[in-house]
Amino acid sequence: MHGIEFLHDLAVVMIVAALVTVIFHRLKQPVVLGYILAGIIIGPHTPPFPLIKSEETIKTLSELGVILLMFSLGLEFSLRKLKQVGASALIAALLEILLLFWVGYEIGRLFGWKNMDSIFLGAMLSMSSTTVIIKVLGELGKMKERFAQLIFGILIIEDILGIAMIALLSGIAMTGTLSVADVGATLGKLGIFLSATLVVGLIAVPRLIGYVAKFKSNEMMIVTVLGLCFGVALLAAKLGYSVALGAFVIGAVIAEAREIHRIETLIEPVRDMFSAIFFVAIGLLIDPKLLLVYWQPIVVITLAVIVGKVLTCSFGAFMGGNDTRTSLRVGMGLAQIGEFSFIIASLGVTLKVTSSFLYPIAVAVSVITTLLTPYLIKSADGLAGWFDRKAPQPLVNSLQLYTRWVGQIGSRSSPSLATTLMRRWILQMVLNAALIAAVFIAFAFIGQRPPLWMKNLGLGDQWLKAALWLTAVIFSMPMFIATARKLQALGLLLAETKVPQAAAGNRTEAIRSVVANVVPIAGTVALGLFVLVLSSTLLPPLNVLLVLLVISGLIAWLLWRSFIKVYSKAQVALLETFAQTPAPRHDTAQIARPTQLRDADLETVILAAGSPAIGKLIRELELRTRTGASIVAIERNGVNNVNPGPDEELLVNDQVLLLGSVAQLEKARKHLLEAS
Repeated sequence: MHGIEFLHDLAVVMIVAALVTVIFHRLKQPVVLGYILAGIIIGPHTPPFPLIKSEETIKTLSELGVILLMFSLGLEFSLRKLKQVGASALIAALLEILLLFWVGYEIGRLFGWKNMDSIFLGAMLSMSSTTVIIKVLGELGKMKERFAQLIFGILIIEDILGIAMIALLSGIAMTGTLSVADVGATLGKLGIFLSATLVVGLIAVPRLIGYVAKFKSNEMMIVTVLGLCFGVALLAAKLGYSVALGAFVIGAVIAEAREIHRIETLIEPVRDMFSAIFFVAIGLLIDPKLLLVYWQPIVVITLAVIVGKVLTCSFGAFMGGNDTRTSLRVGMGLAQIGEFSFIIASLGVTLKVTSSFLYPIAVAVSVITTLLTPYLIKSADGLAGWFDRKAPQPLVNSLQLYTRWVGQIGSRSSPSLATTLMRRWILQMVLNAALIAAVFIAFAFIGQRPPLWMKNLGLGDQWLKAALWLTAVIFSMPMFIATARKLQALGLLLAETKVPQAAAGNRTEAIRSVVANVVPIAGTVALGLFVLVLSSTLLPPLNVLLVLLVISGLIAWLLWRSFIKVYSKAQVALLETFAQTPAPRHDTAQIARPTQLRDADLETVILAAGSPAIGKLIRELELRTRTGASIVAIERNGVNNVNPGPDEELLVNDQVLLLGSVAQLEKARKHLLEAS
């Protein structure tokens, strides 16, 4: 009987959705509005008799719709595009989110709503609709124009901040308040979760998908992709985050796979079906009578969304160096709320912290602003022309001068190779620290809730935690060693670039030596303290801890090169993931390898006794010809020789600084240390 009811509800939803969307296609309106209208038509508040047997069934299916919708947004979110997002997008997104959040909160307080309703309203108003914007820009044929690319950059930042906002709202809903410490802790844990998931995912997932693609089975591919989607969504839920977060993150990871076009084609019908159910379920929750009762807040909020987003996004785009016409088109294009707002509203309903009227109000505002979006974009040019004609000429000239000035600054800002390397090393060390944090947090979680087989080992609580701590250290060892090597290279580079001969005089080498040694020591100590704080719940007594530290040191000494190889292979895997280009939709393309200077890295190799390179001249090694890497410096007895000549002889205990890609450095290391 239950199966018949389920089939009845599903049939009603899909038939009515189909009929309404056909009408909306003919009217050239977004299909999303058709789905919402379909939900209102078949909802319990509209007809004289119920068309839906079990609303719980539809809600369950709509939750699947949320997961697949966020997964699809993740597929459209490319990590590569983050490099293309400039100051304009960043400034506009931050201004929009901060101002609209505050405006939404104040509107809620103005109407006397409870505090949680005001907070969730502010969050809903701060996010624009990716789905609506892509649909409208595609229909208008403006997808490739500059303002459209800027809009996409803003949407990327909104997606990132939206995910953080969902995590914060979940924390607020559970505790009722959120202090500064709680915000820091929530964002910190979120950053660790995202960093660990993204790095591990980028190493493993594209290769898994590439392996599955070899079988040329669409069935196998879609099952694998959906398995990853629901699996990571479940992991996020188990860790206390929303399923939407997990789905979005794994979508962003899969977006870097070479088979992304094929995946998008396969997932599209499944996504469309469950997304339709999701938006229909939104309509089911709307009581038209409530819309009549709350027409005043709907009007006020709609005006606030349009005016607030046009002003903030236009101003942010202009501050980034865009002309008034482009800036206004950006602001007009983002003047709506959509699917992210619905997800935030669903979160409030699920957690039972928002009032029943808030959801339909948000939907009504979304419908109105979505309908107005195409007309606002079309009117942007006319408004810009009117402004140029009516504004005082000195003001127009000043604005044009500012735009040219910002453009000139951007064209001159080309950092040196040393600066680029330092930035990249610091980013790598931050990621390493996040991964180390993720490992220790995971083992601390296991220590608090050990599985039954661990309890049956009979080690006792203290010894079990000590074993977990040592295991966490071993798992983190590749990141520890990589960070130590990066700190050493950073110290050498800072010493050479930031301590000039002209300023230090005769003390140059001494000061450079101090800088080169202080940086790695200070960094290593800071990392060690960071680990001790993270693992406080696992720390054994002091005497046991000292023994474990000695064991860790011995393991590091014995397996040093193995850990380096593991990290290097992981780094190569990441570079290959970002270097590969998506396969065309109908043929295959070769994977592009990183050969650009931006992929360069530095590594120090110590020539111990027995190295085949000892006693040879640099030119005799033919290092650049054979491996692609170059020797850029040699440290000998505390003295640095930068850019040594080809006739420089290599001696025992020389510290050779190599420049090249990760793969090139691996070859060069073997060439210097291993006999042919």
